[in-house]
Amino acid sequence: MSFDTPLYLCGPLREPKQMLADQEYSGHSSIHDDSMAEKLGFRAGPIEGPTHFSQFTPLLVEIWGQAWFERGCFSSHFQNMVVEGEQVRAFVERPAPGQTRVRCWAEKADGTPVLEASASIGAAPGESLLYERMAKLRAPEKLVILADLHVGMKGAADEKVRMDPDQHMGKLYPFSLNQKLAGITENSPWYSDASSTPWGRAVIPTEMVSVLAEYTSKEAEFPVKQPVIGLFADQEIRMIDGPLLVGEDYLIRREIVALSESKRTESYWVLSRIYDASGEVLKAEMLLNHATLKHSYANYEAEAAAL
Repeated sequence: MSFDTPLYLCGPLREPKQMLADQEYSGHSSIHDDSMAEKLGFRAGPIEGPTHFSQFTPLLVEIWGQAWFERGCFSSHFQNMVVEGEQVRAFVERPAPGQTRVRCWAEKADGTPVLEASASIGAAPGESLLYERMAKLRAPEKLVILADLHVGMKGAADEKVRMDPDQHMGKLYPFSLNQKLAGITENSPWYSDASSTPWGRAVIPTEMVSVLAEYTSKEAEFPVKQPVIGLFADQEIRMIDGPLLVGEDYLIRREIVALSESKRTESYWVLSRIYDASGEVLKAEMLLNHATLKHSYANYEAEAAAL
């Protein structure tokens, strides 16, 4: 007997932890600070979007096993913010035999959508939800906050990065990997015990790949006008020659690959390519839509009127 009924994997309801309340950038608090969030019209500081990626990892490992850490791509569009104390559940479409891409999503306990995503294994660059979304972007009519940026702009220099277990990740990420693992929704010995992994090294969790790829981003020196508040609107993490390992040196090169605009935001999409320490072997990529809030920039109206 067979059915055409679509089936899905799902995990338990989890309460992800807020770890960015003390985040600072460009000399001010971020949207993850409760008081700053309230000033901007949000009820509380949201949990950082990639925190939710951890809830998908057990489901995707169930589908693709070890290969998920080596060649997996998770491509996510964030839909609604989550604050600490709210519960979230992850869902993944069960693939047909040989299928290499599945639909994913997360919901709050009351059914409110949190994110939509695609997950794939061994996909070529561009074969993901975010690249499909990016292909549909309309050119912005006029940019104020991002007026000095252009597609193709490269970061100012190669950025050397690493993540040790107790390494404090700076003002952007005021915690260490070990502190994250104490509160992560889905922990694994592979994240801390090198002897338990197939690679003989501890693996950086997917949500912390976001931290590895972003904590030095100020070094790119992209000329975004300040002070301004931003948030992650879309994010993709793709392993090419993974996994990324704890205590390993890497090198990041950044490029702006798209600019876009909505009623409330101006966005710059940055592709961060993560290489081995030599800068010769591409290990992973992160595509990130930095959405800057227009009303958080004090001179927005005046500068927009002058254009």
